[in-house]
Amino acid sequence: MRKNILNKSLLLILISFMILSSCSEKGADKNFPIAKKIAKELSIHNDTRIDNYYWLNDRENQEVIDYLNAENKYTKEALKSTEKFQEDLFTEMKSRIKETDESVPYEKNGYFYYSRYEEGKEYPIYCRKKESLDNPEEILLDVNPMAEGYDYYQINGLSVSPDNNLLSFGVDTVSRRMYTLHVKNLVTGEILIDEVPVTTGYAAWANDNKTMFYTKKDEVTLRSNKIYKHILGQNFKSDKEIFEEKDETFGTSVWKSKSGKYIMISSYNTMSDEYQFIDANKPNSNFKVIQKRERGLEYSVSHFGDYFYIKTNLDAKNFRLMKTSVKKTAKENWKEVIAHREDVFLEGIELFKDFLVVEEREQGLSKLRIINWETKEEHYMNFDEEVYMAYISTNPEFNSNLLRFGYASMTTPNSTYDYNMQTQEKELKKQQEVLGDFNAENYETKRLWATADDGTKIPMSIVYKKGIELDGNNPTLLYAYGSYGATMDPYFSSVRLSLLDRGFVYALAHIRGGQYLGRQWYEDGKLLNKINTFSDFNDCAEYLIESKYTSSEKLFAMGGSAGGLLMGAIVNMQPELYKGVVAQVPFVDVVTTMLDESIPLTTGEFDEWGNPKDKEYYDYMLSYSPYDQVKAQNYPAMLITTGLHDSQVQYWEPAKWVAKLRDMKTDNNVLLLHTNMETGHGGASGRFEALKEYAMEYAFMFQQVGIKE
Repeated sequence: MRKNILNKSLLLILISFMILSSCSEKGADKNFPIAKKIAKELSIHNDTRIDNYYWLNDRENQEVIDYLNAENKYTKEALKSTEKFQEDLFTEMKSRIKETDESVPYEKNGYFYYSRYEEGKEYPIYCRKKESLDNPEEILLDVNPMAEGYDYYQINGLSVSPDNNLLSFGVDTVSRRMYTLHVKNLVTGEILIDEVPVTTGYAAWANDNKTMFYTKKDEVTLRSNKIYKHILGQNFKSDKEIFEEKDETFGTSVWKSKSGKYIMISSYNTMSDEYQFIDANKPNSNFKVIQKRERGLEYSVSHFGDYFYIKTNLDAKNFRLMKTSVKKTAKENWKEVIAHREDVFLEGIELFKDFLVVEEREQGLSKLRIINWETKEEHYMNFDEEVYMAYISTNPEFNSNLLRFGYASMTTPNSTYDYNMQTQEKELKKQQEVLGDFNAENYETKRLWATADDGTKIPMSIVYKKGIELDGNNPTLLYAYGSYGATMDPYFSSVRLSLLDRGFVYALAHIRGGQYLGRQWYEDGKLLNKINTFSDFNDCAEYLIESKYTSSEKLFAMGGSAGGLLMGAIVNMQPELYKGVVAQVPFVDVVTTMLDESIPLTTGEFDEWGNPKDKEYYDYMLSYSPYDQVKAQNYPAMLITTGLHDSQVQYWEPAKWVAKLRDMKTDNNVLLLHTNMETGHGGASGRFEALKEYAMEYAFMFQQVGIKE
């Protein structure tokens, strides 16, 4: 027995030595950690993969924590020469932010709601004023004292009861997106005993001001799978289950219509939707399905008057708008309001008493279309810049001629406008104030088009400081996402100025897999077309090099989550294009993750990536999975980040990827893994703490091109 204990102790010492010591000739600094190998066979379809780092999957294993800490120590040492620079960058980024600031108030049910920040504080203060902005302020929640003592603290889902006296909200203190639902009495200031764990954080109030509907998550898979009804004052354990989404490829949610008349339950996956509703005045009634789910039928529902307005892809790839009586809701009753168009993607709508507002996208550019219900007259709002983003903002009231919308570009700070739909006049309510010497006239933004190998034109939005020369000597950061049909619009970032002011060009690639150019753009970058996403990005990189914006010695790539998968794929395919890569919370172990249905999100994503239990998809996914396709070749310098509690991409994916890269790559370029041991997918929760992560990433890139201040 004693001998066994001694042997175990010696083994642990040896493991620690293996992790912390240098056993390789690779790398300019030979003190990087070496993860031990424990071969695990993973077999399916008569194919066996050997995963030497599968053991890193166990966050409860102290050896795993030791390894992650060793990697963090190595990263800190590798970036030690930039520590002062990182501090300066943090100070610089923070100095551009107006610390005492507040949002533009919006009116709902007799109150004006807004949030504000105070100087030196990390978290928002949620407030309201009754009837007039001249009346005294009422603080709903001051998150700053609530967050004291927590490394991570996130509030979401604020929802006020119809009588304005109660506030429900969710709290996440781990960064796993598992919110505990709370209720506050806004009259007395008391936090009620009603407390529900493992929810999405949002509750839909029935009109009796005491009944709440909320969504529970599965504690293992984190899938939103059940809807419950809670009566104030009751123990949540006695709450009644209203609906269970039994199809593991679907998630579910509950919400209240803008009209306040209906409680809605939605079930959704990548390819299909289903909605149910009850009268919010009758919380004990049975939910009625609007249209039963059908494979490939997507739709969303808004309510106004006697009708449900339905945005759908029914016989309409780019979607169209329909309406149907609330009494006859099945699709055979749907009547067309806005027809399908091959060249225009219908993104969303906003309903008012006198107007319909339509959010569209044509040739990648956002358009806001205003239609008068009575006269049928319509017009589009005008936007002057070549590259911009415009979107419908918060509009909770029907009876208004004012449309609240947002606007920004890569040179124009985030702006909030009120647009009078009757007179066609717009009023700037607020533009993000960038402190310091920022002047939008010093920067230029434009759109470029790269050509893919198959002849497809790939758009890019770029921004840079005026005066650059196209001599191939500009350091450049190319960013993209490219999955789930999510469109990355050309947004403004005050943080990005720290790159631009040091001579960087910033390019946003609108690659296939997003919906920048409509629904087909998404279809051409998913499932068995996924590799288009990666080749598009590399084609954009080649275009920037060929057009003399930059060179492969000064070009960096960055992406996060599914965009981190993109980073892993592009460096396996064409590593010579890049000087460095920053992969944030990257989804890189595609096949193994998609074969494990206990991992959060897996079952709901088969329609995005494919189900590898099908051999056709297994073979295709394996052909691009970054972890599986690591080769004995040169790779660019790389900084890879993750969070120990990440609920979207588990920390072990990037950890395993780094370990395998260390073992196989043939270059001397630095490879760094930084794990935030306190947070998850979204990084730090405070508004300033997140800047430290940007400062580290920027310092890494600056280090690679010799920029020291």
